[in-house]
Amino acid sequence: MVTIFDVAKYITERSGELSAMKLQKLMYYAQAWSLVWEEEPLFEDEFQAWANGPVLPALYARHRGQFKVNSELFIDGDSSHLSEAETKNIDKVLAFYGDKTAQWLSTLSHQETPWLDARGDLPSGSASENMIPKATIHEYYSSL
Repeated sequence: MVTIFDVAKYITERSGELSAMKLQKLMYYAQAWSLVWEEEPLFEDEFQAWANGPVLPALYARHRGQFKVNSELFIDGDSSHLSEAETKNIDKVLAFYGDKTAQWLSTLSHQETPWLDARGDLPSGSASENMIPKATIHEYYSSL
């Protein structure tokens, strides 16, 4: 299975420089639609329901303190590890979500059940390390 850094490398190679927040959201939607279309995760890492939407903590640790990111940040990532099906699915995600702003993507994720359920009764803006289960992601996006 590919790593989050392989996927981040692929996305930043395709999209060029983008905000770290937008990368996080594109990673989330790539994972979500992989769960629906392939019936398996694109990568093993789990998303957490942070205040600004779904976040991969290990990816955040990599880009912490940076507003913009590009493929050079993921020197240990290798996009050639992705299968043809994986790249086609990511390309579909980028075709649909890629022209949206980071804020638009964050707002969208805040309206969707997986993030909402993982946040529970937490006050808006409060920190959280609550996981967003892959099963919840799969069930929600399968219903769309």
